[in-house]
Amino acid sequence: MSNIDVLENRRPVLGINSLGRIGKLSLWHHVGRKYFQEIVVNIGRESGTGLNSIAQFIEKDVTYGTIHKFLYGVRSDRIIQIVDEKKGRLLIDGVPVTILREARNPVEIGWRNYGVDIVAECTGKFRDPTLSPEDPKGSIKGHLAAGARAVINSSAFKIKNKSLSAPSDTITLIYGINHTSFNYKKHLIVSAASCTTTGLAHMVKPLLENAETSKILTASMSTVHAVTNTQSVLDTLPKAGEKDLRKNRSIFNNIILTSTNAAEALSQVIPEVRNIGFMADSIRVPTNTGSLIVLNITFQTQLHEDGTKSSITTKTINEIYRKAAERDPERLIIYSTEQNVSTDLIGVNAAIVIEGQFNHTRTAFIDVDLSQIPTTPAAARTWSSRNILRIPVVHAKIFGWYDNEYGSYTNRMGDLTVYVHKSLR
Repeated sequence: MSNIDVLENRRPVLGINSLGRIGKLSLWHHVGRKYFQEIVVNIGRESGTGLNSIAQFIEKDVTYGTIHKFLYGVRSDRIIQIVDEKKGRLLIDGVPVTILREARNPVEIGWRNYGVDIVAECTGKFRDPTLSPEDPKGSIKGHLAAGARAVINSSAFKIKNKSLSAPSDTITLIYGINHTSFNYKKHLIVSAASCTTTGLAHMVKPLLENAETSKILTASMSTVHAVTNTQSVLDTLPKAGEKDLRKNRSIFNNIILTSTNAAEALSQVIPEVRNIGFMADSIRVPTNTGSLIVLNITFQTQLHEDGTKSSITTKTINEIYRKAAERDPERLIIYSTEQNVSTDLIGVNAAIVIEGQFNHTRTAFIDVDLSQIPTTPAAARTWSSRNILRIPVVHAKIFGWYDNEYGSYTNRMGDLTVYVHKSLR
């Protein structure tokens, strides 16, 4: 029997490492989806008073309610049963789920003992794909050594040794953007980027695919982002060597400026972005989920015959997104003209919801002093007696909502996980 026959004849089993926000919600997603017939979750330690404490944690969520009501509505019954306390076995909506409570280091997790094909790495700790599986502090490659055939990382890669580049068996993929680039013969470790990069990529791609808006001169992005577990509930003393002291301030009471790697990650999934001077930052606010991308873009444009009106207008931008949403069979992009607030987006199954009513543009001119550009040919300087070249541009401000936990990111990571598993041979 061939390897393909073996894979097709065995039950698809998913491994999830961690029951943090994305790990827990990934469990919810795949229990509801029913693609994987069995799920093995590693938490690497004892929790509460036993399996009942873990079951209660899985069942209840302050943001989304209980898992049974989330999946089936307010009249639904509880769907979690404890099958075997000692072996950590649960039955969640008919799906066998095993909780592992021993190993923290990926290489020591016995995935092969449970027939796990693919692991969703959700700790946020194992982000460096250059580290050996035997690294004493743990490595994402340890999941492969422990028996997994592929790993999906719920965050962007971060290589500590700057002299090294990402190994050839790794790739960053966003579902609906470049997920079809997965090659089962080559790729073993996949980064699903981040929640912000996922939403941002789905905002930028339609603009680059349209002839009128493809000439982007500069771009910047700020995400008004909900709190995460990396922040302090109350003020805390920074750890030794901590440079960003804002992270230790109370998120209950503050708007906190921080950084994001969304611009760098975006260039990995949409290579055209590398030619744009793209900047990104994050503004953390005290909400539990539901975030907003504010995208600022400057386009090179063409004026109409009267010399004043651009071919790119607010209507143009909104039409691009409206049409992108219409031709998207999976509704990864939603175009909205409703007056939304952040809680309206909680649980919405879309990578991004474009806020059509608030988008706006403005036409302007950029005066380029050719004498300040050493590479300008001498002949070009005769275009203007003052060596000034006036370029018509359009400044656009585009708004996009996303549920940074379940609706946007966890669902897209779930789509990617299933796609990769189906692609394995």
